[in-house]
Amino acid sequence: MSRGRPSYRALSEAIPIARRRGTTQAAVRAPENLYDFTIVSAIPLAFVRVSYCTRIHAPVAEFVNDFREELIMLGRIPTHMSISRELWLRSRHGTWRFFRLTADTLAELGQDGMLLSGRNAVSKKTCAVGEK
Repeated sequence: MSRGRPSYRALSEAIPIARRRGTTQAAVRAPENLYDFTIVSAIPLAFVRVSYCTRIHAPVAEFVNDFREELIMLGRIPTHMSISRELWLRSRHGTWRFFRLTADTLAELGQDGMLLSGRNAVSKKTCAVGEK
């Protein structure tokens, strides 16, 4: 589902979405980066990784497996209640989905960073996120 680093188009479209939530700070692009940019606003501070997704409407459990490397990278950022580690996925048609990685779940978010209903979350017990 993933095709490596996000395209400049996906990143350029992600920044205006992020700016609605606060001030953004882009990371210098490098293969070893844990995230693509941060969103600084009221708590939480968000570390965001953007990726391309061919099956944007797939169940959340499939994303855990298909984007394992991205989630492992985000998982290296320390967990804290004031830090949000997020994976943003974009389809080739411009559809977005947003997820937050916590210590034990991958939960779907709205564009505003608020959690969506619990039905769009996968427990770490179901799919081990962050383990190699």
